[in-house]
Amino acid sequence: MVFVELPMDLSKRERQILEILYQRGESSAAEVQEILNDGSSYSAVRGMLRVLHEKELVNHRSVGAKYVFSPATPRDEAGKSALRNLVDTFFAGSIEQVVTTLLSQNQRKLSESDLDRLAILIQQAKVETK
Repeated sequence: MVFVELPMDLSKRERQILEILYQRGESSAAEVQEILNDGSSYSAVRGMLRVLHEKELVNHRSVGAKYVFSPATPRDEAGKSALRNLVDTFFAGSIEQVVTTLLSQNQRKLSESDLDRLAILIQQAKVETK
């Protein structure tokens, strides 16, 4: 399995734009500007997309006279990378601590079927580690 390392030093704006691209799959600069809806100029958004392209975080293709941008890393790979960074950074690499923290949160109750699926996954992990 290949993990893609996303830079941790992305600006807030870069993260916002990547989030838009992950949500939509692909977008033009004008569409990103419209979704941001914060007064950013078209030129500023295009510039940020260019920077993200230079960082190899987005791809682009020509559609008529405009570029359409998309994330360079599939969402699931980016999510795995982000989760691994989170586990390493905040939980010293301990999956047990992550699960304990998630299960101790009162805001989200797990259903009986969720708990059953988790028990199956834990059982499968036990078999795989032997």
